[in-house]
Formats: sequence, structure tokens, C-alpha cells
Amino acid sequence: MKKSPPDVPQKPSVQVLERMFQLIDVLASREEAISLKEISERTGLHPSTAHRILNDLTIGRFVDRPEPGSYRLGMRLLELGNLVKARLSVRDAALAPMRQLHKAIQQPVNLSVRQGDEIVYIERAYSERSGMQVVRAIGGHAPLHLTSTGKLFLAADDPQRVRAYAARTGLPGHTRNSITQLPALERELARARQWGVAHDNEELELGVRCMAAGVFDDQGQLVAGLSISAPADRLDEGWLPKLQDTAQQISAALGYSAGLRTVLR
Repeated sequence: MKKSPPDVPQKPSVQVLERMFQLIDVLASREEAISLKEISERTGLHPSTAHRILNDLTIGRFVDRPEPGSYRLGMRLLELGNLVKARLSVRDAALAPMRQLHKAIQQPVNLSVRQGDEIVYIERAYSERSGMQVVRAIGGHAPLHLTSTGKLFLAADDPQRVRAYAARTGLPGHTRNSITQLPALERELARARQWGVAHDNEELELGVRCMAAGVFDDQGQLVAGLSISAPADRLDEGWLPKLQDTAQQISAALGYSAGLRTVLR
């Protein structure tokens, strides 16, 4: 099979995606709104084709239409950009403290963020030479209500959003210890708000327990969770102060100060 030279940009395999990227690039080149006519001329797309794709992008809030026949980039791109920025900065700030915590407790330390109704693991600190460990794969994901970090994010939501999450997901269980009823979940979240930490007691996977503390940004918003995962009989509650200290250290690096009101209080 003939391969493209490495310096030649690759094109999407789906034509509509290629056209969508063309449109977004044109909109990104100007601060003000651009007319459909100019967009069509600059992309080489027929006006009806450009109009159809721009309409779909408008529905998803990726594009705004301030007035008929003109378009500009939408707020959804800003939201996604801020999310990516937050994740990158959290990882940068977290990695060294995570390694120090792992060195102290000799168990894997995970950094995860919320993505919709799940958490996603974005960094970890562990040693391949240590004995039996519970290592979460970067990029892996799990339901909010079955994980220690996920419970922190749910605890940051108001009661109506928690109920909406329960209705939307149905609170499926993975083990006999899973919380699958809303009243039990609400009690668990109340404890998380009270203590500022959350636990997973073999709810996602039998034989595995976790504890998590929140990481906050310069606005006092919960942006990530720092967790320790270990075999159920090895998780030591004595690690909790070290976990909290490490999460506070990462938060401070993001500009958080103790005087800010956090979303878990």
C-alpha cells in the first residue's frame, strides 16, 4: 500500500468532515461574522452545501448565526477549548505530586476528570516493579456513581441534577456493592460533601477499593479528582491525609486558595 509522505497533511476519510473543517477554518480566520457568499467563495463549496453544513453546526452550537446569511464560531468551541486547557494544565500540575504520593504509599495514584455521565482517567502514577496493583488505563472511563472521583463530581451538582443523572442512566450496577438506588446515592453524596472525600467500596470492581479527593481551580471549581486504587484488603484509610495534602498541592498550583468557596461545601 502506498503511504502518504509524512509532511503531507492527511485528509478525513469522510467528505462531510473535510468540508466541516474547511468551514471552521474560514470562520476562525476572522473575528467578525462572515457572509455565506464569502464562505462559499473561500472554501469552494456550493452555497447550498455550505449552508446545510453550517446549519447543522449551528444546531450543535459550534457555529453562531448572528443574522440571516452570516456566520461566526460558536460558544461550544470555547467550552470545549476551555475543557481541554483545564485538562492539560491539571495534568502538568499533578504529575510530580502524584509521583511523590505513589512513592510514599506504593499504590497507584489516578487523576481523572468528568466527561458527561462518566469519569475519564487522564494520568496515573505507578510502578511496574511493585507487587499486586490496581492500575487504571489512561483513557479508561467509568460511571460517575460507581467511582470515588465520580461521586465527588455528583456531590458538586445540585439535587435536581443528581436526580436527572439517576433518571438518565438508571444507576446501573457492576457488582453486588454497587449503589443502584437514588436515596442511597444521595446519602453517599451527602457524606462526600461533609468530608470532602469519597470512596468506592468494591462498587465498580469486586476486590478493588478507592478513595478520592478533589482538585480545584482558581475559581474554586472542581476540575479533577485524585484517587488511590488498591486491592480491597490493602486500602489504608491512613493514606487519606496524604491524598488530601497532594490534592491541595495540585489545587494550589492551579491558583486555588483556601479562602475560595469550593463546590463541595
